[in-house]
Amino acid sequence: MLRVLAVDDEKPLLEELLYLLRSDPRIRSAEGASDATEALRRITVALEAGPDGADGIDVVFLDIHMAGLTGLDIARLLAGFARPPLIVFVTAHEGFAVQAFDLKAVDYVLKPVRPERLAEAVRRACAQLGRAEEAPVAAEGAPPVAAAATAPAVPPPLRQAAEVTIADRTPDQIAVELGGVTRFVAIADIAYVEAQGDYARLHTDEGSHLVRIPLSTLEERWAARGFVRIHRRHLVALARIDELRLDAGTTTVRVGSAELQVSRRHARELRDLLMRQATG
Repeated sequence: MLRVLAVDDEKPLLEELLYLLRSDPRIRSAEGASDATEALRRITVALEAGPDGADGIDVVFLDIHMAGLTGLDIARLLAGFARPPLIVFVTAHEGFAVQAFDLKAVDYVLKPVRPERLAEAVRRACAQLGRAEEAPVAAEGAPPVAAAATAPAVPPPLRQAAEVTIADRTPDQIAVELGGVTRFVAIADIAYVEAQGDYARLHTDEGSHLVRIPLSTLEERWAARGFVRIHRRHLVALARIDELRLDAGTTTVRVGSAELQVSRRHARELRDLLMRQATG
């Protein structure tokens, strides 16, 4: 069972997060800190006590935007310790996901926090710590937090979602959930996809959407739709390439206003595909 610390400088949100955590039978104890200073004090005490100490902390559920030190600052400080607690970021902002996973975060949960999404973060923390999970039974009157994490009816893509939940609505659309709002994006509107850590960013003419799904999975899923891998970081819709340029041994493509580098291993294949498309 996990000992957790929740950190958020907005009291109502902190109380809600603690309520959800305490409703999960995999959580032994859940304490709160309302600012970075208090959080660091509690974590320092826990580290001094050691992992088996009475004040030990296994996981910190950490907001990012706070007065003074940010959640990212706290995570960077903790990275200097030999055995720091695991970090789960809980935030209303999608733009810090790459930095979060660079800091070895276990998960990245968007506000407003959904019980089943938080339960998945707890599951990941248990798995990383090698803790056996108990059969989840929600407390009387509490939301079905842990039950949602293991219920067989939950589709696998939803089980894998961190910042964003992905599911196919129709063969031509992808559902992107952000902060409790679901948008249906036409795959035909996606110009290219950029890998960002454990996430991929879908770029359209109107903007971008961050999703937690490997670029390799999208490459396989969308190959028949004309998406090709041009670099370890980029997957591009072939029909959206406006220009191919070779300059001093470096190959790039222009996709709208974006200029993307093509790796050497993909350059020849891409040129052949574009030529066939132009002459076909």
